[in-house]
Amino acid sequence: MLVQADSELFAIIEDENERQNTTLQLIASENFASRAVMAATGSVLTNKYSEGYPGKRYYGGNSVVDRAEDLARRRACQLFGAEHANVQPHSGANANLAAYFAVLEPGDTVLGMRLDQGGHLTHGSPVNASGRLYKFVGYGVRESDERIDFDALADLAKRYRPKLIVAGATAYSRVIEPEPLRRIADSVGALLLFDAAHIAGLIAGGVHPNPVPFSDIVTFTTHKTLRGPRGGCIVCREGLAQAIDKAVFPGLQGGPLEHVIAAKAVAFHEAMQPEFKQYAAQIVRNARSLAGALAEEGFRIVSGGTDNHLMLVDLRSFDPDLTGKVAQEALDKAGITLNRNQIPGDPRSPFVTSGVRIGTAAATTAGMRETEMTEIATLVRRALAAPGDDLVSAAVREEVATLCSRFVPYP
Repeated sequence: MLVQADSELFAIIEDENERQNTTLQLIASENFASRAVMAATGSVLTNKYSEGYPGKRYYGGNSVVDRAEDLARRRACQLFGAEHANVQPHSGANANLAAYFAVLEPGDTVLGMRLDQGGHLTHGSPVNASGRLYKFVGYGVRESDERIDFDALADLAKRYRPKLIVAGATAYSRVIEPEPLRRIADSVGALLLFDAAHIAGLIAGGVHPNPVPFSDIVTFTTHKTLRGPRGGCIVCREGLAQAIDKAVFPGLQGGPLEHVIAAKAVAFHEAMQPEFKQYAAQIVRNARSLAGALAEEGFRIVSGGTDNHLMLVDLRSFDPDLTGKVAQEALDKAGITLNRNQIPGDPRSPFVTSGVRIGTAAATTAGMRETEMTEIATLVRRALAAPGDDLVSAAVREEVATLCSRFVPYP
């Protein structure tokens, strides 16, 4: 129907489908949603306006979508062992901002992981609403091993007495243990928010500790390792349920996207299946294999390896003059998609960087295993050894296409 209704847009979608099928998707925040998830996202639920919550809507005709949203909420609670779930946030950023609205007043002090140390924009960056509305104090990693410095974090907590501590990261390759964070928060009377955007699927799959029992609030996205539709979610203690719900609506958002909420319900159901645990474990095995292979090719892996789905790669050991920006662009030409990323203590700006971030969730969904990770590392090295050589880029791109032809996500 789309090709008849809008052939121009249909051609663009077909081009993107071709790109995803024929190139390597190594962006750590991306994945391939199932056809069931995409079917729910494209369902008739997109037609319904449903401001409010199940049983308390501002429009009529919501008896059916109430059932869909309740199903998503129940499944989110079951999957993560939570007391309450709000499945309406349009994104992880919205989920974080709503959580702040629920428990903070403008100007309150918060501890959050610095962006240049692996944190997220919404963890207090001055260019983000979080950094403009609240007094964020940044913590980071030790210089010696590039792992979170819990001693320094505890000292900062004692010094600044924050109302909230934000855990979680967007570019950190190690397990983040929630129990010591809970102890630090309790020592200063702070609430604990764990941003599990990147690792939600790993938590659901049992390969990362579950922060829900230790946290007051856990936020996450549904489209990364959880492999669902693009969107966010908040789970929390029952005592914060009313404040969280009011912060999402009417505090931050209007009408929820019930078609996306239905797709979230599908993703939660898929994550409850035994094969999802196998998938999550394979993500980690693939990441460790790829990190090891890249190290053998001459790249330094930040913190020496990975425990989750991603790794930060310091390019300077391979080529001191190679920047993350140049590497990203060269690899894009070679059919390998990833993103430039600052590394801890990076002397270059966030627009240039000395590193790249690589993730294995999407490649694992496509069916790739450890053998393919070794092959990918070799392709990356070849492309980056001659980043300005179009002949090399073309040759690598052809080999990438051959590799991807064996693992097509949407045939």
